[in-house]
Amino acid sequence: MRLWHETLIPKLPRQQLLGQHRECCALRGGGWGKKHQTVNYVFTHSPYKLFQYHEKVMHEMQRRGYKPNELWLDPLYRGTKVPPYDSLHAVDLTSPIFPEHNNVYLLECVKNLANKGIEV
Repeated sequence: MRLWHETLIPKLPRQQLLGQHRECCALRGGGWGKKHQTVNYVFTHSPYKLFQYHEKVMHEMQRRGYKPNELWLDPLYRGTKVPPYDSLHAVDLTSPIFPEHNNVYLLECVKNLANKGIEV
């Protein structure tokens, strides 16, 4: 489980982009708060930050002609197995969305992709 550095989203091959969407759906749903070494930092932020990141992924999917379920465009939505949030305080969009997505993390992601034979 990994959230790619957000600057890589437009460069991700189809498989990684669609996988990123699935990861975001899982994290926004029943996976919220479940510890995982690679994404624990996400849980130190508002769930709205994850929505903002997921929105970038979905917009890239739409740009490429994919049609993610529009229910995910609602920040309160958490999938079919988890009730939606009653409310969720919107937070300002920052760049990067997650401060952990710094240049060191970018290089780590590029290396990880290269190990999979993907040059970005």
